[in-house]
Amino acid sequence: MTRRIAPTADEIEALAEDALAHIPPALLQHVRGVSIQVDEFPDDETLKDLGLEGPFDLLGLYHGVSLDRQSVGDPPRAPDRILLYRRPLLDFWCEGDDDLRDVVRNVLIHEIAHHFGFSDDEIYRIEADG
Repeated sequence: MTRRIAPTADEIEALAEDALAHIPPALLQHVRGVSIQVDEFPDDETLKDLGLEGPFDLLGLYHGVSLDRQSVGDPPRAPDRILLYRRPLLDFWCEGDDDLRDVVRNVLIHEIAHHFGFSDDEIYRIEADG
């Protein structure tokens, strides 16, 4: 997507679903139960919990128990989900030269990495190593 008309939440969700469909099957099998949700902004509680100053500081968030911390003996819990934040994503997109499809894909992959148990520092190190 290269147009500069603000896509809807449904359009961003479709981009995320398309990106998800291109994940290698060996990894995808571990992500099948994770839902993708697009909200306008993170809520105030999330911003406070993460120590962020404003709603544009967060593009996406993984909610759940990462695979490395799950156990068959765990009590039932809410399904894992990845939240993508529409307005911060659009702001980031408009400020740069990347295609929106690439922005959404990169944020989605970052959040999937959290599902697999990677920390932000580990993800950034992997990205830096190329």
